[in-house]
Amino acid sequence: MPRTLVAFHAHPDDEALLTAGTMARAAAEGHRVVLVLATDGGAGLADDELRRGERLGVLRLAEAERSAAALGVARVEWLGYADSGSGAEPEPDAPGVVRFCRAPLEEAAERLAAVLRTERADVLLSYDVNGGYGHRDHRRVHEVGALAAQVAGTPRVLEATVPRDTIARAVRFAARVYRFPAEFDPTSFDRAFTARADITHRVDVRRYVAAKRTSMRAHASQATGGGAAEPGEGVQTGDRTLAAFLRVPRPLYDLVFGREWFRDPSRAPGGRVSTDIFEDLP
Repeated sequence: MPRTLVAFHAHPDDEALLTAGTMARAAAEGHRVVLVLATDGGAGLADDELRRGERLGVLRLAEAERSAAALGVARVEWLGYADSGSGAEPEPDAPGVVRFCRAPLEEAAERLAAVLRTERADVLLSYDVNGGYGHRDHRRVHEVGALAAQVAGTPRVLEATVPRDTIARAVRFAARVYRFPAEFDPTSFDRAFTARADITHRVDVRRYVAAKRTSMRAHASQATGGGAAEPGEGVQTGDRTLAAFLRVPRPLYDLVFGREWFRDPSRAPGGRVSTDIFEDLP
C-alpha cells in the first residue's frame, strides 16, 4: 500500500546527512516522499562571495532541489524562515524574515501541519530532543515537528538520529585514514544524538548509498569554503565536514552511511527494533 513520507529538516543538506537513504528507499518502493525545510540555510558557512546579501539562501534552496531530485522526492517546501546561525547568539532578523528559532511555536507548527494535512502524511521524520548535535534550529525542528503532527493527526513521528556509540566509533575509525577539518570535533558525538537503547527503527539503505552520495554532492556550497563563525573571530577555510564524508573511501562510506536510525517517541525503549518505517501503520 503506497504511503506518504514527509521529512522535516532544519537546513538544506541536513536531509542528505540524516535521512537521504530512507527517503530514496521509500521513493523507490513506490511511496510519495516530501521534503520540508524550515530555513533557507542562509547563515551557513560558505565562501564569502556566496554570503553576500541573500545569495547563499537562494543557492542552498536550489541545492536542496537537486538533492531531492536525486532521492526521488515528489515535492520540496520551504516554511519561509531564515537560518538562525550557529554562533553564540542567533543572528539578527533580516527585514521581513524571521529567524526560525524566534518563530512562534504555534505559527511554525501550523505551517508544517498544513503540509501534513494536504499530503495526508503517514509518517513525519523529525529530530530527537537534542536536535542531533544541538544546533538551535535542530532543537526547534523537534518542537515544531511534534506539535505539527499532533495538530494534523499524523499517525507516526520518527525522530531521525544516530546511536551515539556507533557514530563515535565510526568517526574515530575514519580519523585513521582521513584528517578531518579543524571545525570538526570528533568528541562532540560522545554527547550528541540518542542512546542506542532508545533506538526503535534501523533502516537498511545500503542499496541507496549512491543516491545518498549524490544528495550530499548536491550541496556544493557546504562542501568547501569558509566564513566567520562570529564577527572578529577569524575565518575558517578548507574542506568542510560534508566534503570530509565524501572523501571517505567507498567501502568505509557504505559501512558508516548504509543504515539510518530513528526513535519513535510513542514507543517504550528496549523492545524490538523495526526495520520498516511504515510497519503496522493503520
